Amino acid sequence: MIFTDDTAEAMRAAVHLANSAQDPDTLVTRADFDAFLVEFPYTGRIDRDADELAAVRALRPRLRRMLLAPRDEMVDEINDAFRDIVFDAHVVRHDGADWHLHAVADDRPLAERILAETAMALLDVVRADEGSRLAVCADDDCDGVVLDLSRNRSRRYCSVACTNRNAVAAYRARQR
Repeated sequence: MIFTDDTAEAMRAAVHLANSAQDPDTLVTRADFDAFLVEFPYTGRIDRDADELAAVRALRPRLRRMLLAPRDEMVDEINDAFRDIVFDAHVVRHDGADWHLHAVADDRPLAERILAETAMALLDVVRADEGSRLAVCADDDCDGVVLDLSRNRSRRYCSVACTNRNAVAAYRARQR
């Protein structure tokens, strides 16, 4: 295992959010937001209202910058995030997950908790010098963020759609 489960899950959620801002935007409606919360079930306060959705949507460009920054700049982004977080660190165990750190109180706004979890996860990326696991999609027509947690570092595309599109194009090129 490269990262702990909570680190990998925080990075998956951050990548999903960053990529949701791609065209077409996939985090527009409350239904989109509910689907995100089902896929990435955050603990603590969740208001599920228009203000919370707007705050999470506004966080997406910042998450993208954090995820794709070179190592030293990633540290700067992490430190900037830490300055914007009201820390209330505590160790918890819940929902089948073993003991792990929650950096902020459960009653803090969801966007702040997402920022905190992303910053903490990226700190693990920096400490392990594994920034190469985050990249821009290799599809020429896509600039989605790729999170490669594979053992052999083989992931090049941000989604199944980009993977399939490129596989079909390569197949057609070989058939000519």
